[in-house]
Amino acid sequence: MTQFKLTYFDFHGGRGEPARLALHIGGLAFEDFRFPFSDFPEVRKATPFGQVPTLHVDGVLVTQSDAITRYVGQLAGLYPADAYQALLCDEVMGALEDVNNKLVATFGLSGDALKEARQALAAGPLTVYLAWLQGQLQAHGGAFFADNRLTIADLKVFVFVQSLNAGRLDHIPTDLVEKVAPALNAHCQRIAATPAIAQYYAKFAR
Repeated sequence: MTQFKLTYFDFHGGRGEPARLALHIGGLAFEDFRFPFSDFPEVRKATPFGQVPTLHVDGVLVTQSDAITRYVGQLAGLYPADAYQALLCDEVMGALEDVNNKLVATFGLSGDALKEARQALAAGPLTVYLAWLQGQLQAHGGAFFADNRLTIADLKVFVFVQSLNAGRLDHIPTDLVEKVAPALNAHCQRIAATPAIAQYYAKFAR
């Protein structure tokens, strides 16, 4: 049996969460190594690019969040076999990486500079990407982003929308998704109600 160790911050969200969910949904045993933000300077020393998540596959270190999520998604049956449906899935994944990079660029800011940068993101790129994602969802049936079923694209959108709604990002309105792309909130609620996902989060609430 292949041994997996996923390393990421100790919170629900971010670039490591879709892979965690995919591993759980697929019933794939893995070491869920979580660490506090205070340990990141030390953890990053063991990574090629100073970034997480990382995945050890039988002891071999792998980087890049989308590559990790796509790999475990394939193992879990959450990635389309059809080339065109896989393209649609990857398109959503790539778009979310674009917007995540824009958000990460603000993480080193503080005070008025942070406020202005986040407000500009909310009014500009975030609104554009959320509206586009809603359009993609509706264009493909309204329930899922690709393959007419749950895929890693849905998981990544779910994690992203939850993060925006939870208010983890200062100066990003918590009602932004509802105002710009309410269909994404409905999608998020459906994904959260998926039995395997509900079970995953329930174990942390005990």
